[in-house]
Amino acid sequence: MGKKFVKLYTDNVIESFYDAVVNNNLEKLHIPHSDVFYVRAAVEAHYGRSFSLKEVEDAMIAEGWSENKDLEEIEENGN
Repeated sequence: MGKKFVKLYTDNVIESFYDAVVNNNLEKLHIPHSDVFYVRAAVEAHYGRSFSLKEVEDAMIAEGWSENKDLEEIEENGN
């Protein structure tokens, strides 16, 4: 049986990272792709309210975004 992964969502990424290092729980830590941070800044500027990283990442995934998409395109195009 494989390892179970739990994504811990928080907007305090640095604090969560160091906490995971101290407690030897890096395998449970989820750090969102940089795209999520950029999109969050854009939607917050557009709508004038705050969004959590989880909300933004979930919305991006629902719209077809994948953090592996860029790698898949590179492999398909041979670049």
